Amino acid sequence: MHSSLEKTSLRLGLLPLADAAPLVIAKSHGFFARHGLDVELSVERAWAALRDKVAAGVLDGGQMLAPMPIAATLGLDGVAVPMVTAMNLSLNGNAIIVSRSLHERIAELVEGPVDAGNSAAALARLIAADQAQGARRLVFAHVFPFSAHHYELRMWLVSANIDPDNDVQLCVVPPSQMVQELEAGRVDGYCVGEPWNEVARQRGIGMTVATKHEIWNNSPEKVLGVTRDWAYAHPNTHRAMVAALIETARWLDQPENRSIAAEQMIADSVIDAPASALKAALEMRTGGIVFHRGAATFPWRSHAVWFMLQMLRWRQCWMAPNFSDVAAEVYRCELYREVAASIGEPCPRGDYKTEGDGRDGSVMPSADGRSIRIGADGMLDGSIFDPVDPIGWLNRQKLGLPAVGQASLLLANVAP
Repeated sequence: MHSSLEKTSLRLGLLPLADAAPLVIAKSHGFFARHGLDVELSVERAWAALRDKVAAGVLDGGQMLAPMPIAATLGLDGVAVPMVTAMNLSLNGNAIIVSRSLHERIAELVEGPVDAGNSAAALARLIAADQAQGARRLVFAHVFPFSAHHYELRMWLVSANIDPDNDVQLCVVPPSQMVQELEAGRVDGYCVGEPWNEVARQRGIGMTVATKHEIWNNSPEKVLGVTRDWAYAHPNTHRAMVAALIETARWLDQPENRSIAAEQMIADSVIDAPASALKAALEMRTGGIVFHRGAATFPWRSHAVWFMLQMLRWRQCWMAPNFSDVAAEVYRCELYREVAASIGEPCPRGDYKTEGDGRDGSVMPSADGRSIRIGADGMLDGSIFDPVDPIGWLNRQKLGLPAVGQASLLLANVAP
């Protein structure tokens, strides 16, 4: 089987984050080698740098933010090199952190726990008071314009009717620089992946006001991304990468292996953060990072549609995409199922699912005739996203004004 690989020596990119563990462990524990791949990992400083190197062919592929391949394929990211993904690498793992001083102001307005809903409501009152006094707008950072972090930060703000484009200021900061930006007072809060939330908490610089799991249970975070041209030129190598990483995800979701993964990432100098922070970030707990359970690695096309709607809603997209065509082009469910069958991995039979109505999880039919349990998918605002009616969902949003008219969207999405 290995003799059929079009390429065996690969360079894959990642960022210094806890959820880069699948790539690190696949290399260090022989999962890549088992499938005939000799992989060199390249730790990048920022998402734009990783994206550019993949687009230019300097890297064969790597860890990507889940919306990145969609933005690249739609030509929204300034590079416009079409990309694809055939698997999720992780769910959950982000959090919204605010400075201690802002947290104290929020806590004074909250009766009860400072959770995602209470903190957003308190922040809305605080912002209204600041505006009345002519105070500066609060600054919140995220990691990349086309990232789940960006959209989660907006979801948290909008849940309390805070306008993300007018009531606060949003900016982009690379993940590993978030803590120092908060400490220097250049940002009042941020949304980033672990271990940078844990680092801020342990240093006493920042406090958590919302987690990704509170905003959208078990929502997609990182994916394996390659360019479309690379995928066409290296189909067998692509399958081998996906197989190795699914097997790694299984290994990572064994509780006893999480501390081993943290120690490996420290030993490999992947992350310049305290070992205690990385180990805490990788602990298996409710709402923590998920690599495998609940069909976590399956690339749902409904997630791709949801990300396109965010791009439209927040005026990042100025064209009318055909949602199902783009989702099928970018999120490669067929390739995933082919690989999953070859390694005995159960996977969902369908490509789409609703989000927001499964607060306790659900059981779905699997492609091999069995059943598969999916994790909870509740959302902070209690809304339900039905991928069958994406334009209807867009029309129901109270904040956010698409740059694309409804007539154009309806024309682009006429059923064949």
